[in-house]
Amino acid sequence: MGNLSFQTTKEELSQLLSTVGVVVDTFMPVDRSTGKPRGFAFVEYGSEAEAAQAVGRLNGQEIGGRALKVNLAEERPRGRSGPRSFGLPAPESGPSFFQVEGRLSRPKGSRRGARRRKRSL
Repeated sequence: MGNLSFQTTKEELSQLLSTVGVVVDTFMPVDRSTGKPRGFAFVEYGSEAEAAQAVGRLNGQEIGGRALKVNLAEERPRGRSGPRSFGLPAPESGPSFFQVEGRLSRPKGSRRGARRRKRSL
């Protein structure tokens, strides 16, 4: 559920959601630094039919002066399967480069890392 007003409370949201079906859990993430809501929530219903009904009935409905965006959550893969690409294709071979201020640059590394690599040879 997205596009929530930052003043929307968990109680207001739970009251609205319970009109569609049995709400098992409601989670509203907060910003780490400010402690304020981030403007979206995750809602778990008792069944998939209730969740699908909630998407149909609540999508576009206004709460707190904003139109809600309601959709089913998609599974995200757990963990990372390697380093981030940052939008550049991985080089086939040779030194690795990354983009800095519109140009390609080599990672600098640290002196400690360079010494460690020399000692391991």
